[in-house]
Amino acid sequence: MKKSVTLIFAMLMMIGVYSCSDENIGSSLTDTKSEIIEDSSFVMTGVSVENKKLHARTSTQLVGEITCPGYGKLSSDVVCQLMPANRIDTINTKEEWVDSCQLTLSLKTTGGFTGDSLAPMRMNVYELTKQLPDPIYSDFSADGYYDASKPIATASCSPASSVLCSEYSYTGSAATWREIRIPMPKEYAKKIFNLFVNKSDVFSDPSKFKEHFPGLYITNSYGSGRVMNYYATDLEVFYRKQTTVRDTVDTIMTVSQVYAASTPEVITNNNLRLTVAESVKQMVNNGEAIVMGPSGYEVNVKFPIQDIINTYKANTADGLALINSLELTLPVEEISNEYKIAPPSYLLMVKKDKKDAFFEGDSLTNSKDSFYATYNATKKQYEFTGLRPYILNIINNQNGVATEEDINLTLTPIDVTSYTQTSSYYYYNQQQKTVVTKISPSVAIPSIAKLRLDKAKIKLTYSKQTVL
Repeated sequence: MKKSVTLIFAMLMMIGVYSCSDENIGSSLTDTKSEIIEDSSFVMTGVSVENKKLHARTSTQLVGEITCPGYGKLSSDVVCQLMPANRIDTINTKEEWVDSCQLTLSLKTTGGFTGDSLAPMRMNVYELTKQLPDPIYSDFSADGYYDASKPIATASCSPASSVLCSEYSYTGSAATWREIRIPMPKEYAKKIFNLFVNKSDVFSDPSKFKEHFPGLYITNSYGSGRVMNYYATDLEVFYRKQTTVRDTVDTIMTVSQVYAASTPEVITNNNLRLTVAESVKQMVNNGEAIVMGPSGYEVNVKFPIQDIINTYKANTADGLALINSLELTLPVEEISNEYKIAPPSYLLMVKKDKKDAFFEGDSLTNSKDSFYATYNATKKQYEFTGLRPYILNIINNQNGVATEEDINLTLTPIDVTSYTQTSSYYYYNQQQKTVVTKISPSVAIPSIAKLRLDKAKIKLTYSKQTVL
């Protein structure tokens, strides 16, 4: 035991002597300073500009009219093509069994309308008489595309008169929504039925189907005080047949099938007319940064990306550095109005010169040229947290020199379509991820807010190591 202790002691002495024999090794490990630096000294400026012409290829349909002090007057109607069903059952059904047809417009149980829920209003539905232009924009007028003397359907519409629906998932949770059901002529359904019998190939290609059925024009024909947001529109056909069971009992059999629907793959266009309230115009004239939808205002900003890069390089010239994050927090001042119209649910920040191409290309954000943020109603702010690729692209690929395109950005209201993806390992450690499938100009609901650019916080965080 004593030898072992002596041997161990001798080895420790050797290690101690060896570790002290090279002075450079010790100094290289200890004479450095590491720190994490946050810099939020940057200033962003901007100006409000009109955003009258939207390219919004979406299934959202906004129909109605409101006049709202503190916001303005908004009216909207819709033209839409129809995506046909791939197949119509012509074996177990017959044309003469077609009993009725209805246009079903679905809206959310909450947030499905803006305005007075009890205001009496009526909708008319017309067949389009010629093909819609493509591309099509929100300033489109349906005049000349339908016969005003021949509505094919009309119905009163309000949240109170809608039908509450629900559906249960395999997990036991219930999804609820409301439906406005507009009776349509059964001759319209029979025309579609016979088209499938004679030319079934037309139903596999919406561009062929629209040659026979150009689409529908849906408009408010009476009343004002409310705009309703429909997220889905289906043409449903009902069959009715009397049959005999066991040679003694007569039975009425009813079945239904969806023949067509408005979907993002075909044209749906909200024809918007907005007269901005004088109080809002005055804010814009005074230099306030106003975002307003649909078809109202967006804000062009000068993002101080070159100042950020210059500051970062100056502060890290004497050592090694790594950018951890670049974030923008944008406070909001809500604008008082009669219908409590809120700030946009989402804001897109995109390079100004690439905005039109972003929407026309049906793009998603890439964190280099485009970003989006969700409105935090509790904190009253938008938080753009993923700007690191934006600054790294300029530093790594442009030698740290920002172009005018990099500096001039646009903040504009958008609608975001997404779903929640759940993953787990044998039902343990479940993780949820939001997957965005579509971004389009905001047309779903009216919105308005003042962006407090003077209180915006741009925060650059980076790690730095210097040799002392």
